[in-house]
Amino acid sequence: MESLDILLPAVAVSYLLGSIPFGLLIARAISGVDPRLHGSGNIGATNAMRSGGKLVGVLTLMADIAKAAIPVAVALYMQASENLLAMVGFAAFAGHCFPVWLKFKGGKGVATMFGVMLPWMPWVAVAAFLIWFLTFKASDYVSLASVLAGLVLPLLAWLMQGSLSAIVLSALIGLIVMIRHQGNLLRIYRGEEPKASKK
Repeated sequence: MESLDILLPAVAVSYLLGSIPFGLLIARAISGVDPRLHGSGNIGATNAMRSGGKLVGVLTLMADIAKAAIPVAVALYMQASENLLAMVGFAAFAGHCFPVWLKFKGGKGVATMFGVMLPWMPWVAVAAFLIWFLTFKASDYVSLASVLAGLVLPLLAWLMQGSLSAIVLSALIGLIVMIRHQGNLLRIYRGEEPKASKK
C-alpha cells in the first residue's frame, strides 16, 4: 500500500482531472450553447451532442474517456498497486459525476467508466462496450445500454480474472451508473423515454 504522500496527491489530481466539464467547455466553444439548458441538462457526451451537434458530442466523448484513462494509465506506468489503481480510477469517475466546479452536478459517468477500464483492463472495456452496442441496437435506448454495460462490469472483471480491487471498483461504478440513470429507467418503464432515433 502506497504512503499517504503518494496516495493523496494521486487521488486529488485524478479527481480534479475527472471533474473538468468538457461537455460544457466544448459545447460553449464550438456551438455557443450550454448543454445544461437543453435536453436532459446533462454535461455528458449524449446531451452535448443533442445540444451542440455531432462534433461536440464526439469531442466530448473522447475527452471524457481520456480524462479517466490518463490518470489510470499514468498509475499503471508508475507500477501502482491494484488498490491505488482502483482509487485513482474511482476518483476520476467521481470527478466527472460530481465535479467541484459545477456544484457537484456532473455527468452520468458512462464515458469515464470506459476510460477507467481501457488502460487497466482493456478486454473488460471492449466486452462492456460490445454489450452496450448490442443493447443499444436492440432497444434504441442509450440509457438502457449504459446501465446494462455498467451492471455487467464486475462480472466481466471477475471472468477476466481481475483483482479484488478491480472487481469492487467495477461494482461500485456500475451501481452509480445505474443510480444516475434511474430517471431514465423509470421513463422506459412508463413508456415515456424517447428512443435515440427519435431525439
